[in-house]
Amino acid sequence: MITACNLTKVFGTVTAIDDVSFHVAAGEIVGFLGPNGAGKTTAMRILAGVFPPTMGRASIAGHDVLDEPMEARRALGYFPEYAPFYPDLSVVEYLHFVGRLKRIDRTTRRAAVERVLGSCGLQAVSRRLVGKLSKGYRQRVGLAQALLGDPRVLILDEPTAGLDPEQVVSIRSLIAELGATRAVLLSSHILSEIEAVCSRVVVLNQGRVVGEGSPEALMARLGARQQIVVRVDAPSADVLALLRDVAGVAGARAALDGGGIASIIAEVGDDTGRRAVAEAIQARGWTILELRAESLPLEEIFLRLVSNRSESRP
Repeated sequence: MITACNLTKVFGTVTAIDDVSFHVAAGEIVGFLGPNGAGKTTAMRILAGVFPPTMGRASIAGHDVLDEPMEARRALGYFPEYAPFYPDLSVVEYLHFVGRLKRIDRTTRRAAVERVLGSCGLQAVSRRLVGKLSKGYRQRVGLAQALLGDPRVLILDEPTAGLDPEQVVSIRSLIAELGATRAVLLSSHILSEIEAVCSRVVVLNQGRVVGEGSPEALMARLGARQQIVVRVDAPSADVLALLRDVAGVAGARAALDGGGIASIIAEVGDDTGRRAVAEAIQARGWTILELRAESLPLEEIFLRLVSNRSESRP
């Protein structure tokens, strides 16, 4: 549904993105990550048809953004980071205006506007001027205009910026619901938000893709150690002393020790290390109450990818 193929964009002497390729399928929400200046907004603007690439191709719902621009735009709902508004229009007037631009038929436009007002929690402010709204409500208006016309593809650039925690949860739930049947490319600096709704991520740094896949796949690619949590019916000090001598355990520390129950966090290379931990504990005759793997936090994966790329640049 969203395809970027070898996209490159050059502004004068600056290469904003360089040979960027990725794909987002229907029913998939993909996080688009990168530090400021990485090229995320440039890539999304090319996909949205705002400006053409210097090289490469892009398509939305099977329509090339250069060869079939109108068809591509009809299939797309785009929420830019700084969504343009007409401050002297009311919310409902603005959405009707956007509906006309999207060529939504007059007979269905009113129902379409009412639907997105409800989805984005804007009924209470629908008659207020957009220019008089708080930033949080303006973000909702931006998301509402992207949803008009029931597009099959959504490109959302920082859709929850400026929202309070309750609003963030509401919009996040809406995005998850929309992603069940649409292709969604979601950019956000809030990594917990990406972890909550995205099945995989594309990470950009210095204009190039430095990582793509699920957090687990990226962790494996980085050669990151697996973190396990083990709870044992034994004193914490004794369990720590045992695990530090087990082959394959890179480190271990106590999480807490209550009532003779040890809770230990250990780092192992792979599943072989996890089995060695279990076998060592059982050999001492201790009861394992819990043993589970914990994924590396997305924040740490992101930082490692960005750091690796930065260090490799001349």
